[in-house]
Amino acid sequence: MRPEAQTSGTQGRSARRIWPWAAALVLAGAGIAGFYLQPWINGPVAVAVETVELAPATRVLAVNGRIAALHSVDIRALVGGTLRDLPLAEGDNVQQGDVLARIDAANQQAILRQAVAGLDAALVAEARARDALERAVALGPNIARTERDAAERALLTAAQEVARATAQVDQAQVQLDNHTLQAPMAGTVLALNVEPGQTIDPATVLMTLADLERLIVETDVDEAYATQIRAGQPAVLQLSGESATRPGHVRYVSQRVDSGTGGLAVELSFDAPVRAPVGLTVTTNIVVDERRAAITAPRAAIDGDGVFVVIDGIATRRPVTVIDWPAARLIVTEGLEVGDVLIADAAVVTDGQAVTVP
Repeated sequence: MRPEAQTSGTQGRSARRIWPWAAALVLAGAGIAGFYLQPWINGPVAVAVETVELAPATRVLAVNGRIAALHSVDIRALVGGTLRDLPLAEGDNVQQGDVLARIDAANQQAILRQAVAGLDAALVAEARARDALERAVALGPNIARTERDAAERALLTAAQEVARATAQVDQAQVQLDNHTLQAPMAGTVLALNVEPGQTIDPATVLMTLADLERLIVETDVDEAYATQIRAGQPAVLQLSGESATRPGHVRYVSQRVDSGTGGLAVELSFDAPVRAPVGLTVTTNIVVDERRAAITAPRAAIDGDGVFVVIDGIATRRPVTVIDWPAARLIVTEGLEVGDVLIADAAVVTDGQAVTVP
């Protein structure tokens, strides 16, 4: 091999070994320069904005409730026994005073007959005592005063016994009447929980009776908004399975927050009569506040207690006061003016950063 060829090969191999190291040094230098210069930060950031203006604003509290009857009652018997007659079925309509159920009253009827017999005996005894007193009075001075006094006491005792026996008859009759259950109001049988032949007691709920002519919506409001809800506030009600909405209003607000659930019981009425099954879910929007002209901002534009507005191409943080509410847009009461250019998403910028509006 010639010396010139050997030298040329050695130089080629050296050049190939140096080239990767040179490339690595160039890339490292570019990375260091990019880290310190950070052109991606210093350059303007494209942001979405909106121009602040006055517009109607409404604060709405959305909750789910359920249809309930304004007037409903659980029917219980005042006495225990065997249910003999149950002439109703679920869904039946009844009028006030209609018979709902009868409990076997054979034993109570015997007690009533015994009480009546006792009253009859007491009345006979009273009549005899009265006759004896009348004879004593008729004899006048021909009878000892003590005998006349004894006759008066006997009549008084007999009268007291009549009163006691009368009370026993009345009590037995009341207990007998309690074996027949009558409707305390007109309504519809919502639930029937017993069957004829079943043994019941005063704790047994036989049925639930409700007036379906006046339906309401029952719901709970989180205690965080308890002070914002008042009777009379308008509401928009939508029954499950319907696309149309119905106007209503808040008719009752409880004055006590449930310590277990943190909920405040609220009832709403429909402005027009409605027919719907009890228990049906109702989407309820309670209108808490309506303003003809207000400044609002997207919730994403709120950064703690401030927002970012664009001034001369710079994102400038400005403190604001908002009404915190579970909604996509919040009412701004202080800090923004009509015409301000508001950055819609506060998470994409920092104070003093250059921005550009697409």
